[in-house]
Amino acid sequence: MYRHIVAIAAAVFLLSGTSGFAHAQSNEQSDDAGPFLRHPAVSPDGNTIAFSYQGDIWTVPASGGRAFRLTVHEAYEGQPQWNDAGTHLAFTSNRHGNADVFAMTAEGNTPVRLTYHSTNDRVTDITADNRVLFNTERTYVQVERESEVYHVPMDGGMPDRLLNALGDGATQSPDGRFIVMERGSNRTTRSDYRGPANRDLWIYDTQEESYQQITQYNGNDYAAVWAGPRELYFISDRSGTRNAYRLQLADDGSASSEPEALTNYDRDGVRTLSASADGSLISFERMTNAYTLDVDGGEPQILNVTVPRDARNVPVDRMTMSDEAREFAVSPDESQIAYVVRGEIFVTETDTEEPESNRLTRHAYRDRDVVWVNEKTLLFTSDREGQYDVFRLTSTDPEAESLFESLQHSVERITSSDVDERHLVLSPDRDRVLFLRGQGTLVSASVSDDGLSDENVLIEGWAEPRDVTFSPDGQWIAYSQSDLDFNEDVFILPADGDGTPVNVSQHPRSDGNPVWSPDGSKLGFVSERSGNDADIWFAWLTEEDFERTKRDWEELQEETEDETKEDDEQTVPVDIDLEDIHERLVRVTSMPGNEDSPVIDKEGQTFYFVAGERGRTTTYDPSPDLYKIKWDSSERSQISQGGISPSDIVLGPEASTLYFRQRGGRLAQFATTGSDVESLPFTAHMTVDRSEERMQIFEEAWRSIANGFYDPDHHGVDWDALKDKYRPWAQRASTIQDLQEVMNLMLGEVNASHMGFYPASLFGSNGGAETGLLGVELDPTDDGARIVRVVPNSPADRSLSRLYEGDVILSVNGSSVADARNIYALLDGTVDQRTLLRVRGQDGDTRTVRIRPTDDLDDQLYREWVEDRRELTEEYSGGRLGYIHIEGMNWESFERFERELVASAGDKEGLLVDVRFNGGGWTTDYLMTVLTTRRHAYTVPRGATSDIDNHEQFRSHYPFGERLPYAAWTKPVAALCNQNSYSNAEIFSHAFKQFDLGPLVGTPTFGAVISTGGVGLIDGSFVRLPFRGWWVYETDANMEGTPATPDITVENAPDHRAQGTDAQLRRTVDELLQQLDGQQATGPSSSDDGSGPSGR
Repeated sequence: MYRHIVAIAAAVFLLSGTSGFAHAQSNEQSDDAGPFLRHPAVSPDGNTIAFSYQGDIWTVPASGGRAFRLTVHEAYEGQPQWNDAGTHLAFTSNRHGNADVFAMTAEGNTPVRLTYHSTNDRVTDITADNRVLFNTERTYVQVERESEVYHVPMDGGMPDRLLNALGDGATQSPDGRFIVMERGSNRTTRSDYRGPANRDLWIYDTQEESYQQITQYNGNDYAAVWAGPRELYFISDRSGTRNAYRLQLADDGSASSEPEALTNYDRDGVRTLSASADGSLISFERMTNAYTLDVDGGEPQILNVTVPRDARNVPVDRMTMSDEAREFAVSPDESQIAYVVRGEIFVTETDTEEPESNRLTRHAYRDRDVVWVNEKTLLFTSDREGQYDVFRLTSTDPEAESLFESLQHSVERITSSDVDERHLVLSPDRDRVLFLRGQGTLVSASVSDDGLSDENVLIEGWAEPRDVTFSPDGQWIAYSQSDLDFNEDVFILPADGDGTPVNVSQHPRSDGNPVWSPDGSKLGFVSERSGNDADIWFAWLTEEDFERTKRDWEELQEETEDETKEDDEQTVPVDIDLEDIHERLVRVTSMPGNEDSPVIDKEGQTFYFVAGERGRTTTYDPSPDLYKIKWDSSERSQISQGGISPSDIVLGPEASTLYFRQRGGRLAQFATTGSDVESLPFTAHMTVDRSEERMQIFEEAWRSIANGFYDPDHHGVDWDALKDKYRPWAQRASTIQDLQEVMNLMLGEVNASHMGFYPASLFGSNGGAETGLLGVELDPTDDGARIVRVVPNSPADRSLSRLYEGDVILSVNGSSVADARNIYALLDGTVDQRTLLRVRGQDGDTRTVRIRPTDDLDDQLYREWVEDRRELTEEYSGGRLGYIHIEGMNWESFERFERELVASAGDKEGLLVDVRFNGGGWTTDYLMTVLTTRRHAYTVPRGATSDIDNHEQFRSHYPFGERLPYAAWTKPVAALCNQNSYSNAEIFSHAFKQFDLGPLVGTPTFGAVISTGGVGLIDGSFVRLPFRGWWVYETDANMEGTPATPDITVENAPDHRAQGTDAQLRRTVDELLQQLDGQQATGPSSSDDGSGPSGR
């Protein structure tokens, strides 16, 4: 590790003529359609601005003018940083899939790759001695949310960790003494957040080897840049809008003044920040422009840049798709399949040897929910009018007998309302259609050549009726729907709406996905009632069928086999005995993991379904495939192999073939009389205008939040106004990364957690790098790489490939580490490959080590952190207390928690439950069940005592494992939380405190509790959608924005791990021991942050 940071003798830059007031700025932006410039960076002499545009690095005079392009690559490149001499630039690029650091001359020579690692490396600064600082996550981050700070020579070499603390945006002072970084995990696009996870600036003193916090504001302070040896500029939300500020530092690095505003925007503030070496000129990103500001009294100026109008990438892609079908529908005679790819409708024939398709729609909007009225007519929904409406597409080609053959067709809008109309379902005779209007209104309408008529509202409410399906005779519908406790049940309702919905499933665990048997005897569905995984069940529709014995069914089947084909083709009337139908339920499957997507064969005998899917309690790798089974759970067999992930399974109109999508959006079919799955290949030719598609993505994402966000008032912001504000920004985005920034800025204005826009792909041209990870932390040496730490249970910690601290790796697969200069370049492509290392031990002897590097050390790093906490608990408590960390609020973590109650705490007097750095999930109530169990009895078995009158000595014993579905803990307990306890981990912390189970110690939680889902967009992008709020029962406080506050607040120092301490853990131990002993707690006071002299 880089043990010593040399203070650099450098000129001291004095900022002269500074004023004591902020410059008043206009909040208006020019209406010109100039380029959307990103990440402007001022050269040290203040003469040149480097920036990113169209995903490339450019430079332009600081006064504006024609820009010069330095990089030309299909990858995205940004975040340029200048060296002190102004001769070189470092930047971040994903040209090898993940983000790496590159360097080049200011004139633009061939970039030199500085980092080779499959994690993301992002440049933050270049020091005065030409070392590039960057953020990364390698082997020092174990559970934390901040990044590691590394550095690497600008001319290449092996990267080295710089600090024993974690933080982002690290930058070193001109004289080399101080390093400033930001700590906190709140995203910077959420500027109105005020809470424990806000970003603050911290400074590391290389002389004193100590850390101190230099900003205290309860919002984001970030993006620090040096304006001299003791002067910082940074961005802060403290005015309510992001603005640039100046902060003077004392010689010991502490703040010697209050922050002084350099800009004074009251909306649409500063997003990135850079400064010249003397601090006289700053440049920043605001709205879609780059700005400059002379801090000695000038006004912010838009950087007027002339760039070529030609796009770097082809603006219109011609694509040929053979997968990625999002949905499909089979025509009435099963000769055609309509399918949707990237929002466009295509039709192909079911001939498995002919993949060509006919494109039916051509635009940037999204068409979906396709159903067939006849062989030449489709109904579908489209958002081309600003919301989803129902449209009809009909062939007008007189020479075509089908839509596949049709070269002419008409499209007509047949509904018009101000809310979405989605999820079309046609009756078996195709005369009526059901659709969802708005969120919870199910409408039935007649279908005719004139459009839709005779509308009838069947269901009206807040919750969406899901998986709506007609009975075979069209007289009934089945659907599932949630109540306010979010329990979903299956219902039956007359198709004309004349009646009251009947709850078929009636169970406190969710039931859904109803499906009718074509013979009219059964209603199948999926249920979680037998544990936490989903199984296939069905209801007998008549009492008579329910009462039949197995022999009755065997005889009945023999009789029905003699029926004529004509009889088979007749529509079977569906009779239902609704009374007590919930008592006539039969379980069909009971396999590990989830079973779903049931379809019942023509005779009502065989269920087809998908099994092998991951369930809530699944802890193995899933392998979903198609199966079949008799209704009485006999004759189960697997149809497909290899985990093809079937979905959207339907039985064709002729009831002899199953159609479905498989992994990757390919289509397939299975004849019920056959044995093999057949592919249904298709070829879809389409053109995609990237600019138009980006605007469609924007519209879809905006509309998803408008219609689905849990608070209809959107936390008090005008969501319509935000659309008007950000839409022009999105139009000017030249890359998907720029659009992502715009989208997340818009979402951030709602000031809510669990939100974000995630593009379909951000990879560069070469896919993702695959760095083989050995499980060691390395320091560079003249002849190789020295191991300074071995991660337990990693490849380097195995008996057949053991490496040791102090070993020096000299070569990898025969290639010299010294010659390569960066060992990670040699480890690229070695994942799970036999790899030969030549190693010199501390004794000077050289040996060879055969090792298989891995691609992931997350679990090993997490285990290492937990074991360190467990050992500290043992040390602090003298072996009296157990320790369990809950990694996530998921089933795997809950099962581990149950196991550790015995393994780590069974013989202890008390227990520490740690939810720090827990990202959430859903298992709080399971944990509360374990921790709130009350004793009502105790037992004494024969042989435990010779005198039963001694029974009182057995009061601590009870067969919980025998009598409860989960474990129980009845001894004293304490809990730990921190600002990175998130979502369900916060619900746990609130509940732990509300139930007064014991002391809660640490720092307040994030304040981020909303149930979230998400919406897939036209290109595969995704926007998270918080749909349900949570309130504290005791106080009625909205947990979103209300952190769980510990009984005792204790901060951990930034470098506490390097010190081998944990002040929060120590205080928790003391409090619980006090409870056990009734003695005064010793150790750090509640205001003690555990800080002190520390390592680098």
